Amino acid sequence: MTLAIRVRLCLMMFLEYFIWGAWYVTFGTFLGQGLHFSGSQVGLAAGATAIGAMVSPFFVGLVADRLFATQKVLAVLHGVGALLLFLASREPGFTPLYALVLAYCLCYMPTLALTNSLAFRQMTSPQLEFGPIRVLGTAGWIVAGLFIGHLRIEATALPMQLAAAASLAMAIYSLTLPHTPPITQPGPVTVASVFPVEAVKLLAEPSMAIFALASFLICIPLQFYYAFTNLFLNQVGVVNAAGKMTGGQLSELFCMILIPWFFRRLGVKYMLVAGMAAWALRYVLFAFGNPGDQVWMLWAGILLHGICYDFFFVTGQIYIDRKASTALRAAAQGLITFLTYGAGMFVGSWLSGFIVERFALAQPIGTLTYAWRSIWLVPAAASTLILFLFLITFKDRSSDEPA
Repeated sequence: MTLAIRVRLCLMMFLEYFIWGAWYVTFGTFLGQGLHFSGSQVGLAAGATAIGAMVSPFFVGLVADRLFATQKVLAVLHGVGALLLFLASREPGFTPLYALVLAYCLCYMPTLALTNSLAFRQMTSPQLEFGPIRVLGTAGWIVAGLFIGHLRIEATALPMQLAAAASLAMAIYSLTLPHTPPITQPGPVTVASVFPVEAVKLLAEPSMAIFALASFLICIPLQFYYAFTNLFLNQVGVVNAAGKMTGGQLSELFCMILIPWFFRRLGVKYMLVAGMAAWALRYVLFAFGNPGDQVWMLWAGILLHGICYDFFFVTGQIYIDRKASTALRAAAQGLITFLTYGAGMFVGSWLSGFIVERFALAQPIGTLTYAWRSIWLVPAAASTLILFLFLITFKDRSSDEPA
């Protein structure tokens, strides 16, 4: 791969994740504080990305893999997405706003897989070349958070409009990316073609079934963090909350470097356990932290993101890569993604909204406040229970072998 293509792919990843980081982190704050929507409405809207994640494998299999060049599909999806996100930012009513955001997520979520596949197609040694390119995506997310936090526009529609502008730029830029034609012959797309029976049969093995179930269940309390953390930090008085939340992405990069070291000492099972435990601890820290003398708890909860994300999701991806044959790895990864980012996050978005709504406090007209300590203890307890069940039921000797 030439240096010119490497630079172009890096910019592609930067824009791809800048878009997501620009609007999604502060979305709950905009809905809760800016538009005064209820907690259940905030949770439901935040779960639109989960629906997009569930539909994404079928869309990619139908369109990008079979009919059109990847760079052209990216251009169309980001162009349409820019319009949808801009219209959503100007909509004061929940139902039309939710419909527009849902339509946008159906456009955006497939582009995550498409940018990866386009990058892989240009590489001669993906295992060495992909990581340094993908890290620019995390950089894009961090820059978006720092920029929005610095401007203090978290409770406004401006982050969505900034993301819409970046999406339009990405649509234009996609047309300049290397030509990446479809590699699969046109034909009918079925559930079996996206998730082959052989991949589904992997779940018949007890260890894989327990892993898949635990992955689905842990994503339910996880959605509390993604949907409500920025709103929580703003309501308790944290200044530049979006900027401070980028500390989670910085810790993610640091923990990614340490994963091989921990693998050699812990093995897959206890890496996954550590990831689940970090989620439970994070919620306890949020429950008892405050922006005054206990501000270190809020910082610690944010910085735990590296362990929360890398030790569970990245370790899980490596575990699946070990368990599935070469021919089934992509399908098996897609199936777990469907269960976690799709089904698990969708259930979590509904449940988190319901719980937050239950702990709404009496407030003056035009404001919404919540009993945040009680709210955070719910996902803390759920994460702890799932961790305990996984610890006593998951048994797989191969998972303890060094990576």
